[in-house]
Amino acid sequence: MSPSQPPAPATGKLGILTPGMGAVSTTFIAGVLAARKGYAQPFGSLSQLSHIRLGKRTDGRNPLIKDLVPLAGLDDLEFGGWDPYSDDAYTSAMKAGVLDARDIEGIGDELRAVRPYPAVFSSRWVKNLEGIDQVKEAATHMDLAERLMEDIDHFRGERGVDRLVMVWCGSTEAYEEPSAVHSDLQAFEQGLKDNDPAISPSQIYAYAALKMKVPFANGAPNLTVDTPALVELAAQEEVPISGKDFKTGQTLMKTMVAPGLKARMLGVRGWFSTNILGNRDGEVLDDPDSFRSKEVSKLGVLEQILQPEVYPELYGDIYHKVRINYYPPRGDDKEGWDSIDIFGWLGYPMQIKIDFLCKDSILAAPIVLDLALFMDLAARSGWAGVQEWLSFYFKSPQSAPGLYPENDLFIQLTKLKNTLRHMMGEELITHLGTEYYEEV
Repeated sequence: MSPSQPPAPATGKLGILTPGMGAVSTTFIAGVLAARKGYAQPFGSLSQLSHIRLGKRTDGRNPLIKDLVPLAGLDDLEFGGWDPYSDDAYTSAMKAGVLDARDIEGIGDELRAVRPYPAVFSSRWVKNLEGIDQVKEAATHMDLAERLMEDIDHFRGERGVDRLVMVWCGSTEAYEEPSAVHSDLQAFEQGLKDNDPAISPSQIYAYAALKMKVPFANGAPNLTVDTPALVELAAQEEVPISGKDFKTGQTLMKTMVAPGLKARMLGVRGWFSTNILGNRDGEVLDDPDSFRSKEVSKLGVLEQILQPEVYPELYGDIYHKVRINYYPPRGDDKEGWDSIDIFGWLGYPMQIKIDFLCKDSILAAPIVLDLALFMDLAARSGWAGVQEWLSFYFKSPQSAPGLYPENDLFIQLTKLKNTLRHMMGEELITHLGTEYYEEV
């Protein structure tokens, strides 16, 4: 990543492809369309609403991020994707029940025009879904990947887009450790031809995207691009990748609260987290294998932030439990409870209780927008491979082999903004501040 040349301009149209056209994807698309028409604001989106300080505090330079870096405009976005259900985006959004019907009627025609391609799908990887009506059939995984590439080509031509990004908005796949087929690109491509059972649908999507030089961001805790084989492919094709698992509800709270406890050197004896969720994601996570993928993603956050190996007396013996319960009446309105047992001066115990009543897709939609725009920006900057500077958006950020991921939300935000400054040849902000007093 070098600022030797500024990013290329965001000319023409940007196509955003989402494997998965359920609650998250349709909420994202509807929000962008509503913002275009001026009757909604893209709240939650750094790319649209956040300012970024440049230079000294006394310089008064504080532009919007979108005015500093050349991002694609909302008017220049086109939407497409895949889903095992044939519903168009309007029907899918109505079934998801995230948005009030009154809020999407004004964009109904635009939503109805977004129809998903048949999906690459396997009930071996995602269980508990019924009524599926459009799944691609092919002899091998490689054939499926080629069918996806044909879809990408078709979308590019039909919508007249100049650039593309792909953001995984599909369901959580069953947990599985990497195997020999993921060890390098040659083994992976042979596995695609041999129908290796360790290759999941999300990995087929990622392979197709990268072969078509389409940046890929992974919004679920699946392995997907977090394997040596697909990291190698991203480098070979010079395409950005990032992941994994959108940081939305309970984990968002953890990455806010845990850094504060650590900053004050307050100990933690236990952190019990439970959720109820009734949308398609909750239904999928009711399967133990899919839940295991989510559990691994969620459990790793505290350990990295609190560093128990560095502070064993404060965090070396934490009991950390995470549960997710499928509760259909709640729909997309997730409720996350955290009961945290902490201790302070002389070891005296205290407690923190958090009850976060959130809307999962409302929190995820601006993440999809930001990732799409920033991944496109990275591609136009000539950056390839893992984009760790986008860790801000993920529960389990992908990083270089042997390098622990950074989960502290505030360090992640500093990293993101400093990367944008670096990209545009601006001075990095360290917050040291000694220069103000040296001048006195």
